[in-house]
Amino acid sequence: MSGVLGRILTARETGIVLALLIVIAVATAANRSFVFSGDGWRDLLLTPSLLLLVAVGQAVVIITRNVDLSVGSVVGLTAYLTGRLFIDLPGLSPILVFAAGLGLGALLGLVNGALVAFAKVPALVITLGTMYVYRGINVAWTGSDRINASDLPRGFRELGTGGLIAIPYLTIIAVLVLAAAGWYLASRRSGRELYAIGSDPAAAHLYGLPVTRRILVAFVVSGALSGFAGVLFAARYGTVASNAGYGWELQAIGAAVIGGVAIAGGVGTVWGAAIGAFLLLTINRALPIIGIDDFWQQAVVGALIIGAIVLDRVLAVRRHRRLVAQREDQR
Repeated sequence: MSGVLGRILTARETGIVLALLIVIAVATAANRSFVFSGDGWRDLLLTPSLLLLVAVGQAVVIITRNVDLSVGSVVGLTAYLTGRLFIDLPGLSPILVFAAGLGLGALLGLVNGALVAFAKVPALVITLGTMYVYRGINVAWTGSDRINASDLPRGFRELGTGGLIAIPYLTIIAVLVLAAAGWYLASRRSGRELYAIGSDPAAAHLYGLPVTRRILVAFVVSGALSGFAGVLFAARYGTVASNAGYGWELQAIGAAVIGGVAIAGGVGTVWGAAIGAFLLLTINRALPIIGIDDFWQQAVVGALIIGAIVLDRVLAVRRHRRLVAQREDQR
């Protein structure tokens, strides 16, 4: 029991949860409605839910020592697709709309993964290109048009705004997806292989791991979750324009890194990425209440990301030194 407690107390995620609680406490002390009001509690849970889904997919990719910069564009494309399907095909089942969003997202993720895995081009370069391509397609398709809440079925909109007791539906959905992804990475052999690939891709090849297939799967998961978030984006906000999802790629990467997913790959959990998403957006909500202007809000988030990367590097050096010391002792 003490060993389990020790692991919990020393886990990187515990520190992020503590930071999140401190931010909530300070903002609540400045304005009690930050939490202790219907809208305050609802926004605290609801606002990070969509970013959480994208951050989970991003974390899976980063664990393999890659990155997906196209996730924001995929969110925008699938959000507009959602609206067009409801407008152009009246009476279409929302289940089919969700399937279309997941399918388009997975297909776009597959394109990214194939280019990275087979062309052997760095993911940063590939997904930077597809980010602009997907966004360009979205802008050309959308034009000056936009989806309005009145274009969407009432039941579908309620999915994005309603809740069960005091918990929004979107938060419940996000937590269920998070739990499934966390279980997969921790319990399934194919999930653990993603960590091995991220730790040392060359060694993973020599060991016989299906590196190409796992990288493809990681990008497909990222694309599918971004597509899923895009459908829910339409349900949450009702209005969808060509700028939907703009900038989400950097927020997703920031959430994953702040949550302890090492940018160098092989380390981290989707749980940490999810907590990072909550911390990131809670800070964005809290700082204006404290009286900090927009510039410093962005600076604080940037400092958190830099601090997380530096901490990862320090911990990696310490682990390396301990391993060297243990080898010396064994000799």
